[in-house]
Amino acid sequence: MIDLSINKAVLERNIQKARENGVIIPTFQQMKDPRQVPEKIRARLRNVGLWDIDPANLFRITWKNEPKESGGLYGGPNFIELPPALTGVKARIICLVGKFFPTGCHKVGASFGCLVPRLVTGQFDATGQKAVWPSTGNYCRGGAFNSKLLAVESVAILPEGMSRERFEWLSKIAGEVIATPGTESNVKEIFDKTHELRTTRNDVLIFNQFEEMGNYLWHYNVTGSAIAEAFESIKGGDGSFAGVCFTSGSAGTLASGDFLKQRYPGSRIAVGEALQCPTILNNGFGAHRLEGIGDKHIPWVHNVKNTDMVIAIDDHDSMALLRLFNEEAGKDYLVKESGLSREQAAVLSYMGISGISNMLCAVKFSKYYELSEKDVVATVLTDSVDMYRSRIAELREEKGEYRTINAAADFARSLLGEGTDNMLELTYPERRRVHNLKYYTWVEQQGRNAEELDDQWYRQDKTFLGVQQQTGAIDTLINQFNERTGLL
Repeated sequence: MIDLSINKAVLERNIQKARENGVIIPTFQQMKDPRQVPEKIRARLRNVGLWDIDPANLFRITWKNEPKESGGLYGGPNFIELPPALTGVKARIICLVGKFFPTGCHKVGASFGCLVPRLVTGQFDATGQKAVWPSTGNYCRGGAFNSKLLAVESVAILPEGMSRERFEWLSKIAGEVIATPGTESNVKEIFDKTHELRTTRNDVLIFNQFEEMGNYLWHYNVTGSAIAEAFESIKGGDGSFAGVCFTSGSAGTLASGDFLKQRYPGSRIAVGEALQCPTILNNGFGAHRLEGIGDKHIPWVHNVKNTDMVIAIDDHDSMALLRLFNEEAGKDYLVKESGLSREQAAVLSYMGISGISNMLCAVKFSKYYELSEKDVVATVLTDSVDMYRSRIAELREEKGEYRTINAAADFARSLLGEGTDNMLELTYPERRRVHNLKYYTWVEQQGRNAEELDDQWYRQDKTFLGVQQQTGAIDTLINQFNERTGLL
């Protein structure tokens, strides 16, 4: 569970620094339901851009931002429904849109959930420590952004092979940027760097999204409730919630599935990964191009016991669809040949590479369970194409101009041609097998013990279920922190 013990001396310093920098912190309840945001904050947001370095943007850590670049307030959850003409399945696939978070990605939420409990308890010293954000891309961006808003120094760690856009933006926001060897699947190298920092520097605190239960808690509350609200808004009289499909990454988003299975008994949770690195599916390893999806380990925050299926996605399909959805010839083909409207084709740019992979998981899930038009499957679009335009340019240079014939082939093969191969329903023994893989990363390498690992399986009241119950206590600490700054 999340440690909520108080360090009074450090907490007093954090409150003073927040007061000096105009920092007011939102509660989890306000991120779930922005109607509860104070009018003083709303008035301020009317003059603030979505990406501005302004503490008021902490109150835009929600799925319910008005979809505009500046001055927006709130509405319902931002989501799109994909038409069957695109997906090739009868099931209704809905996708929460991460583009309208500050930084253009929902990882500002996961990083908030990790940092803020430490800040409002005094376990992190905003006056003398740096927040370290190890990531395969977007999490360190969210962490660096939140650190800036909270008047905290930050260190961003990500693989050197990630997209140019990420490094360019981080160079302006993070205090330090460290590039580790490899690409998306080289998580071990990131952990090695954090271990080095932890043992050689006394001015840092590591916020490892793969093990921080604040990541789990934010998605359980905020993403879970947003998906439920989106479903309720479109289900009609006989709609049924079939489940959620998310590529693993840090596994934080999977926590929303725990919320939804409690709300909609009988729904399922499917976890995706790259076919080129089938860690869950086949205890495998490898390298792949699905940026933001770290592999070769099972995240500590993944509630494997509550996961129903694993789906492996070929990274060729995701990269092919990145071009189909964003090259002019691809969008023209979808409008002329599949019957999509121009508006429907335009919003496909809301999908980054991991979002495309999530969508493909939902398609395969729908085919496997033979879902009907009454069934709704949900996923998230972590970020948008804005983080990957350099990748499209690289593909254009590598493969040449994108033509109608390429669009036809990619649509037929990489979307309509998705089958039910490389999928596995997780029986009790299969879940236990996957859970046991945590031992090699977290006990042998990262200092956890076997008793903690067993607790995740046998004593969920002390782990996942217990964390779910901590939201109210953390919100109380946030409210007390804000009251003591006097800024409201």
